[in-house]
Amino acid sequence: MLLLKSKIYKLFHWEYWPMSLVYFSIMPVWIYLSLKAKSFFFFNAANPTIKNGAMAMESKKEIYDLIPAEYIPETVMFESDTPVDIVLSIAANHQINFPFIVKPDIGMKGFAVQIVKDELELAEYINKSTDIFLIQQFIKSPLEIGIFYCRIPGELKGNITGIVYKEFLSITGNNVDSMLQLIKNNPRSLYQLSALQKMYGDFLNTILPSGQRFVLVPYGSHTRGSKFIDITHQLNDKLLNTIDALCNKIDGFYYGRLDIMYSSWDELCEGKHFSIIELNGAGSEPTHIYDPSHSIFFAWKEIIRHWKLLYKISTLNHSKGASYLSYKEGRDMLKANSKLEEKLRVF
Repeated sequence: MLLLKSKIYKLFHWEYWPMSLVYFSIMPVWIYLSLKAKSFFFFNAANPTIKNGAMAMESKKEIYDLIPAEYIPETVMFESDTPVDIVLSIAANHQINFPFIVKPDIGMKGFAVQIVKDELELAEYINKSTDIFLIQQFIKSPLEIGIFYCRIPGELKGNITGIVYKEFLSITGNNVDSMLQLIKNNPRSLYQLSALQKMYGDFLNTILPSGQRFVLVPYGSHTRGSKFIDITHQLNDKLLNTIDALCNKIDGFYYGRLDIMYSSWDELCEGKHFSIIELNGAGSEPTHIYDPSHSIFFAWKEIIRHWKLLYKISTLNHSKGASYLSYKEGRDMLKANSKLEEKLRVF
């Protein structure tokens, strides 16, 4: 019954459709733009200082190094076989203490991102990891937002083209049902059931007091269950000026999405008390499209609008000397990305 309920819900909520199905109908637009650019991999020129324009297979650490240090959490990179005691020693030198975030240096969609609370959990993560990973200070700000930013090369001021608020996956107790039953009652958390059982084990048999909210996944990834809410209408001049000034300090960044942890909307607009936890480039989706109130037609319109901006930015940068990927380079990147996704999905 749960499986049938899940399938019916997915059928009528396009945000859960396979990406290939969502993008298939509008691929002629990408082909048209590629022909105009004379390259299927024109996106590489969108952000010339980032590998592949940050479409895929880019290093998170290399991106963090482009961002002024005051805007990012403390972050350290390690080889996959680094002993736990060495990791902890270096982390302590950088004032990174438990709990902290561990994630792959080259990743996607929030896969293999984990909060580790003690040495045992860190050891388990390292044992599973086969690639370079990062440890990162855990930002305790309660709110997360995604801001899509674009700046046309040669222009001093950019624009914010979408804002998404990320509602972390959570349940609220009723003093009757177990956490497990509450998870099964909500399609959004039901899709995460396997991962949540692995994460929490027998703790899911706990019955929460009535009204008590429990955050199951404390970071804003749609693939990990977060609900995305379009708040683009809240854009104001203060926020635009804050984000524009910040992005102008990031060398070679013209197109992409900033994922930000913050404490309050007013402070964020004023440029206070926030941290950039991810910067995504040419591969960024305008994630405000995943608001459940938006139709697939709205999503297609927004994706195409952003593709056209990506084309304009890339071709202008190309005219100034930024390169496109060759066909072989682009094909190799896509193959490597597919292999990486397979690996990270089962992490």
